[in-house]
Amino acid sequence: MQAASDIFLGWVRGEGGRDFYMRQLHDMKGSVGIDTILPIALTAYARLCGAALARAHARGGDVVAIDAYIGADETFSDAIEEFAQVYSDQAEQDYGHLKQAISDGKIPIQEGI
Repeated sequence: MQAASDIFLGWVRGEGGRDFYMRQLHDMKGSVGIDTILPIALTAYARLCGAALARAHARGGDVVAIDAYIGADETFSDAIEEFAQVYSDQAEQDYGHLKQAISDGKIPIQEGI
């Protein structure tokens, strides 16, 4: 999902009338070093990601219908917050299981990567 279309993405008709779907070769995406990011920067990064995702999703539907669905009270935001907390807890639990499996030798790792 994109909030704005990619100017290098689209259809082109080649020789002989054959259609092709084209996209840019290099996407120029950046990344954040999550292993070294400070908590305040992580909070800002999470907000930016959330805003970008919300904007992309909002373009995918009827704005009036979405607004009516969300409503004016805190029900929707409370539900999203609860989901995020449960999802976070599950991710932490899964990561703990992964670390334990590595520690127990069930999952081999290669040092220095």
